[in-house]
Amino acid sequence: MTPSLLYAFAGAALCGIGLFGFILISHLLRKLLAFNLMGSGVFLVLVGLAQHRSGPDPVPQALVLTGIVVAIAATALAVVLIRRYYHLSGTTSLEGPAQDTPPDQARGARHE
Repeated sequence: MTPSLLYAFAGAALCGIGLFGFILISHLLRKLLAFNLMGSGVFLVLVGLAQHRSGPDPVPQALVLTGIVVAIAATALAVVLIRRYYHLSGTTSLEGPAQDTPPDQARGARHE
C-alpha cells in the first residue's frame, strides 16, 4: 500500500466520521465541526489521489488550497449565524418545540 493511497483511505474515513456526526448530532456548533471534518477528509482524498510516479499533480493541490480558504470563510460565516440564532432563540440545537407546549404558544402567538 502506497502512502498516497493511505492518505486517501484516511480521508474517506474522516468523511464517514464527519457525515455520521453531521446526521446524528443536533447541536449546531458540533454539526459545524462535523461538516469541517468532512471537508478535511475531502481535501485529504484529493491530495492523496493526486500523486503520480513523476510527482504530485499541481491542479488538485491548488484546488485544495483554494478550498481551505473558502472553508475558513464559510466557517466564520456559520459561526456568526449560529451566534445570531442563539441570541434569537436561546438555544444552539435544532430541536423542535417541547411536546407539552401548545402549537400557538410555540410560535409566539398571544392569547387574548
